[in-house]
Amino acid sequence: MAAPHDCAELERKIQDLQQQLIQAQKMSTVGSLASSMTHEFNNILTTVINYAKLGLRHKDAATREKAFDKILAAGQRAAKITTGMLSFSRRGNDTREALDLVALVQEVLVLVAKDLQMHRVRLQTHFEAEPVVAEINAGQVQQVLLNLIINARQAMEAGGQMTIQVRRNTEAGVGEISVRDAGHGIPPETLRKIFDPHFTTKTPDAQGQGGTGLGLSLAREVIEAHHGRIRVESTVGQGTTFTLKLPLVGVATTSRAEPAEKLVKKA
Repeated sequence: MAAPHDCAELERKIQDLQQQLIQAQKMSTVGSLASSMTHEFNNILTTVINYAKLGLRHKDAATREKAFDKILAAGQRAAKITTGMLSFSRRGNDTREALDLVALVQEVLVLVAKDLQMHRVRLQTHFEAEPVVAEINAGQVQQVLLNLIINARQAMEAGGQMTIQVRRNTEAGVGEISVRDAGHGIPPETLRKIFDPHFTTKTPDAQGQGGTGLGLSLAREVIEAHHGRIRVESTVGQGTTFTLKLPLVGVATTSRAEPAEKLVKKA
């Protein structure tokens, strides 16, 4: 039998390796979004250049004010994307804090907006008007959410509608983030295995994203470490919904690392 200090050292090493895996997944996600972000910044620069030329050509105050407004808006858009990406990339520690899940999701959507547009995905959102506060590690939960969004986008090869919702389930004491796609759905025999390590039905896409089988397994570990749950519902031929359930701050809940829930609906 291993000595207590050996077990503690082994647990520490496992935690360190998990953090490294999360960071590697994070960098992989950043890489997968690089192409769409390059297009986005190119659009922003085009806007800045064109309106700067307009302001130089026209001397009247109204035209120049319009040009300055457009340049300012473009600059603010670029700053928002850059700030979001830097914040996401640097969140590498294991600290948790009370954060609004709506604001967290909105930060992620800034990063994926252009990627979804390029793949002809229409985004619909439903958010609570009031903050939905949970004690979380922002970088880890954002990584899980980005993985779910990319998976949902990949499930709709010809484009389609994606719906993201954040709601407060006071009765259950959890905040819920759901990502629904209108893709091909997941057959029952596959649904039973999707959270197993290294299980995958995909090959990496053009950006190298997907196909490792680590995304959903890691997502489950992260959410269960937050004393939450991850639920999946799927109807073959109609689509799939993943829901993250995270305990609300200051609300009693009996949810403690319960197994991932799977619900299959037949076509």
